Amino acid sequence: MADIDIPESLIALERAAWAEQQAGALTVETAAAVQQAYTEHAVAKGLSRYEVERATKRLVRHPEPEPEA
Repeated sequence: MADIDIPESLIALERAAWAEQQAGALTVETAAAVQQAYTEHAVAKGLSRYEVERATKRLVRHPEPEPEA
């Protein structure tokens, strides 16, 4: 998968949605906000909304370990 530039605002929305989901408290408002952000970013960058969502979720839910110094 090609690298996708994901803005911090979208990462923050996904983190909030993921935290709510894990707590069993995901709201319609949070879910709708993150989906709208995926769509807007995808349209603005000429990307697939699916690919933006997938890349963002991968970044938030399965972060790469920090390299040891």
